[in-house]
Amino acid sequence: MISLSPSRTLRSLLTCALLAFGALAHAQQVFRITAIPDESPTELARKAEPLMKYLESKLGMPVVFTPVTDYAASVEALINKKVDLAWFGGFTFVQAHVRSGGKVVPVAQREEDERFRSVFITGDPAIQTLADLKGKDVSFGSQSSTSGHLMPRSFLLQAGVDPDKDFRRVAYSGAHDATIAAVASGKVQAGALNISVWEKFVADKKVDTAKVRAFYTTPPYYDYNWTVHADMPAALREKLTQALLSLSRDSTEGKQILDLQRATRFVPTRAENYKGIEAAARSAGLL
Repeated sequence: MISLSPSRTLRSLLTCALLAFGALAHAQQVFRITAIPDESPTELARKAEPLMKYLESKLGMPVVFTPVTDYAASVEALINKKVDLAWFGGFTFVQAHVRSGGKVVPVAQREEDERFRSVFITGDPAIQTLADLKGKDVSFGSQSSTSGHLMPRSFLLQAGVDPDKDFRRVAYSGAHDATIAAVASGKVQAGALNISVWEKFVADKKVDTAKVRAFYTTPPYYDYNWTVHADMPAALREKLTQALLSLSRDSTEGKQILDLQRATRFVPTRAENYKGIEAAARSAGLL
């Protein structure tokens, strides 16, 4: 029978405890993602579910979706490292980049986001141009929305229409689908929103296009992206980026994820791509 000294026994127990603690800590590591609430909570959760399962397999750790109450909360969550990955609109990314002193990094965007657009919709037959919105009640989405507020406002100003002076009332619905509902119900005469949400509502027959129509589509601009904190370990950032970029429609899983994200594929992006949005925000007094 082997007899161990008390000190050796203690060292052995401490070693086992440390190993067990390390294994537990590793096992409990969780990767958290969030997204700006530009659609209903149920729709965001539906879109996130298959992506989370895919990232779990690629990152080798549990992935959870952390919903936020508004756009500002998504910015704060990432810059304070409460989440690891955030789905931002272009303006939200700019806000996070400025707010963090450049400590957030965009890693991927949809191919569609290199030339994204907004649409103005109406149920009023008399409204045919942006100038016709003068004297009307018009809804944007969230005040921090790129495609639902900033860029539509920017193009309105370029067309000589100042929402704060020329509209009878400026409303903020909070989300793109809510803007469609506000126009369809007659609460406002017109609204501006993300073109992909509009096209999906039309394709799914969730809006009666005999009553509500798009009458103006903006020029293209950079928009949404996946963003991480600059302090994320380089190896993890690379693994995450490659996981997003390698999603392909050639597989059933990839097609499902990309369809839900309304994406052809994900492509690399960089902070410099959003300088135009930053300039538009500063020009409109929103930054």
